[in-house]
Amino acid sequence: MRYLLPLVSLGAFAAVDGTVRNGTTGKPQSGATVTIYQFGAGGPEPIESVKTDASGAWKIDKPFNGRGFIQTAFDGVTYNHTLRPGLPLNSIALTVYATSKVRGKEVLVTNHMMLLEPQGDKLSVRESYFFQNDGKTTWNDSANGTLRFRVHAEPLGPVEVNATAPQGMPIRRAADKGAAPGEMKVDFPIKPGETRMDLSYTLPYASPAKLPIQFVLAAQQRMIAVPRNVELVGDGLKSEGKEPTTQASIFKVEKDRLELTMTGAGELQPEEGSKGPSIEQIKARPYDKLYAILGIAFAILAIGGTLLYRSEARK
Repeated sequence: MRYLLPLVSLGAFAAVDGTVRNGTTGKPQSGATVTIYQFGAGGPEPIESVKTDASGAWKIDKPFNGRGFIQTAFDGVTYNHTLRPGLPLNSIALTVYATSKVRGKEVLVTNHMMLLEPQGDKLSVRESYFFQNDGKTTWNDSANGTLRFRVHAEPLGPVEVNATAPQGMPIRRAADKGAAPGEMKVDFPIKPGETRMDLSYTLPYASPAKLPIQFVLAAQQRMIAVPRNVELVGDGLKSEGKEPTTQASIFKVEKDRLELTMTGAGELQPEEGSKGPSIEQIKARPYDKLYAILGIAFAILAIGGTLLYRSEARK
């Protein structure tokens, strides 16, 4: 075995090469910057950066242990490609896209979910937006933000934002003040495919509370959920009943502006003695786009799955 070890070590640190294609034009992309990151004890560490040639080809000869990812920068946007253990490190095909500051008609907000949890003198708000870009151009509006939303009161602390690009991992993003009063914006490119943005923030609360809610971005479907023991009423809400495991109330939103009244307090959790599956065991149906919202991921799946199941059953 002592004669095999040097060969294994050499293979683990082989060169990495491939090509970059422009998904907008369908042609090889020259001048793109390709960087390899290696996972180390302190997190991702850049190994080397190179530019693609006229044929879109690139090669990195620096020692690399095969555990990490490739980041390709083009037209102001970066694209990540995970390097999975055991797969070849040669002839890796990467794709980038042209960038536009204008939102194309192919970019839609397919789902917007809100969970309101009043507890004591605070209201915990969690939101999730799902963008679907069916075009071949990345939408990136750094000045105005691709996600814009309103809060009716000054948040008690920062607004936490996690953004997930297609086939990517959640990335922390900042929520900045927008142009209009109470408006906030998030700078995150909307690439072809599905992008998710999760928000979490806290507002002051006193029961009963008046909640003026205004939605900035149009969405194909909006839903609001509140825990059991919490009452939410207002014009523009359509009750979809209770989620059986948590007994959360589910509402479909039918207007862009809502004047809501909320009474009571509670947080999302399984009902005591419930015979249904636990929140952690609930899986998304194939048509369910309501994935994780920070720490309440599977609870939102349960609520969203129930509503979508009912919608399908009515067709």
